[in-house]
Amino acid sequence: MKELELKYGCNPNQKPSKIFMEDGSELPITVLNGKPGYINFLDAFNGWQLVTELKAATGLPAATSFKHVSPAGAAVGRPLSDTLKKIYWVDDLGELTPLASAYARARGADRMSSFGDFIALSDECDACTANLIKREVSDGIIAPGYSDEALEILKSKKKGNYNIIRIDPSYKPAPIEHKQVFGITFEQGRNELPIDDSLLENIVTKNKELPDSVKDDMKIALITLKYTQSNSVCYVKDGQAIGIGAGQQSRVHCTRLAGSKADNWLLRQSPKVLSLPFKEDIGRPDRDNAIDNYIGDDYMDVLADGKWEHFFTVKPEVFTKEEKETYLSKATDVVLGSDAFFPFSDNIDRAAKSGVKYIVQPGGSVRDDIVIEAADDYGMVMVCNGVRLFHH
Repeated sequence: MKELELKYGCNPNQKPSKIFMEDGSELPITVLNGKPGYINFLDAFNGWQLVTELKAATGLPAATSFKHVSPAGAAVGRPLSDTLKKIYWVDDLGELTPLASAYARARGADRMSSFGDFIALSDECDACTANLIKREVSDGIIAPGYSDEALEILKSKKKGNYNIIRIDPSYKPAPIEHKQVFGITFEQGRNELPIDDSLLENIVTKNKELPDSVKDDMKIALITLKYTQSNSVCYVKDGQAIGIGAGQQSRVHCTRLAGSKADNWLLRQSPKVLSLPFKEDIGRPDRDNAIDNYIGDDYMDVLADGKWEHFFTVKPEVFTKEEKETYLSKATDVVLGSDAFFPFSDNIDRAAKSGVKYIVQPGGSVRDDIVIEAADDYGMVMVCNGVRLFHH
């Protein structure tokens, strides 16, 4: 197949639309089910690059959950604790395969943003992963292959219309890429920079203790940022992104947005949230929305009389600001990555509130000394790798 006609482009009024190889060669993908659209393919191809790089960097199966050409979550297949199984709504699925664990993490980091995602998997989709995906609201998936059982499970989603794409894992794009904006063609060399330990050697803070496990998390942050719309910042903990701030014009706004998502991830593990008395007939998306409101500033949207009865068997107590601050103060060893330098130390101050201990960023600001001093004040370890990772 050398070209594939699409229903429309980014919006229904943008016709005609198709994907094709400019050199006339065969497309490296096969659509096994459904009719993926323009934005689906943008998410699929960006997500596929992300997970293949994550696997190459860590040696573990990887998954990502994409929405609107940026990852809502990305992770590698490390085992889940009982608490994580519960907050990701997978505690009833028994033992998960490493690939299923990777997707549970990627989907679970920011379940609000992952609603209706496009999934990318680094490895052949197995039945365990397919069963997890089957019960989530998702637009489609790209992977190098599918077991027979997994394919049948996925084909049953969305009344048989779930988008399933198989990609040739041996496909290598041309080293020069093009795109058009306003009828004008842009050309650039692909960003083929390998993300490896060589980028983590320039430790600029007084604290220079950088465990191997943290190096993996730094690489996860950098690879995630490589495929996130800039400006972007990514918080990572134990093999998964826990907060991604994408496409903000101000870097501190990226840091705040990603930090608030990381805080939500942490707060969802608190006893007060884990013990919320949900009614049995409340589905996972409604639970996610209720939890997001409960731990946020709009908690009365689910706790007011006439409201809480829709979600809970008993009215929960308010999760006070002081209680949340106390719980978040226990957070530690979080990694923060940035796709460009921090121009001011306010980014470091915000990161510290979410338990960040390790930072990787390009450096190169005229205020690097002030930023490094702030990191030293918090006892952080900061790597300046000299590499910008803008993605547009």
